[in-house]
Amino acid sequence: MANASDTAITANSSEKSIDHARKELNAILGKIDNLRLPAKAWRQFRVRLRLRPLKLIKFRARHLWLILLIATWFAGLPTWINVLTYGYSKCWITTPSFVQKLFRPPQDCSICQDVQQVDKLSAVDPTIFEQRYAYSGKPVVINDAMMNWTAPKVFSFAFFKNLYDEEKATTFKGNCQFFPYNTEFESLQDVFDMNEDRAMMVKGTAPWSNCNEKIGAILRQHYQRPYFLPTTAENKKTDWIFMGSSGYGAPMHVDDVEYPSWQAQIKGEKLWILEPPRECLYTCKRLKVTVHAGEIIVLDTNRWYHQTKIISDDVSITIGAEYD
Repeated sequence: MANASDTAITANSSEKSIDHARKELNAILGKIDNLRLPAKAWRQFRVRLRLRPLKLIKFRARHLWLILLIATWFAGLPTWINVLTYGYSKCWITTPSFVQKLFRPPQDCSICQDVQQVDKLSAVDPTIFEQRYAYSGKPVVINDAMMNWTAPKVFSFAFFKNLYDEEKATTFKGNCQFFPYNTEFESLQDVFDMNEDRAMMVKGTAPWSNCNEKIGAILRQHYQRPYFLPTTAENKKTDWIFMGSSGYGAPMHVDDVEYPSWQAQIKGEKLWILEPPRECLYTCKRLKVTVHAGEIIVLDTNRWYHQTKIISDDVSITIGAEYD
């Protein structure tokens, strides 16, 4: 009985609510009639009432997308900050080498069409060097440019390890590049975490760029700007250091740099294999040259494909930089 009574009360309440709503609607319609609106205005009003819910839905959807976009941006902001501050030591997404080659601009084969060998010179006048080699793309080796350098006596694994250990707090966080060819290392810090005995047993080669100003100043105490560079040429501040063991080196590749460069063979001997740009393969020759300790090779690595192999029994150490 109680359930039947409750049902009856609920039904009665619903009927009263409907009657009340109907009375309010009639009152509103009566007021509209008293306004004596024209039929056209009444039709527009009814159309507006029908369209308003749809417009409200669109409004809400549009702002929902905006809210989601803002929320996504804030959620991803830390990741983008990490990407932007990650530096050049590693890429977030690595472009395959064949893609880079596909989009390289074609080269003028005049840089290599008359080159039959890599010249080896000494006592070079900077003016002659500028006219024939500095910006022509023609590779050359200068064998007397390290006469007054102390680097051959100072540079070693132990020297670089001590130098970088002293600056470890800031050195490994800069925008320096590191290429661990044929090695187990993931960073330059991994290299200098080894002791010297283990370093002598590790096979491979590890080029890196130095972007620490304090270390750069110390390095330049042991080498000078090569005397043969044109007087108007500026030596870039970033030093490139190449250190590796016998039998190893860099695979055939072409660099993505702005300027030609020089590389000084501080210790050991290195075989260089040079190939012309791909569009010049039928015009130019493939070249080979051995760079001995005390010699400097000058090369536009952005145009010549190059491969290196350490052919000396002892460790090879090379330092170099770009010039404009």
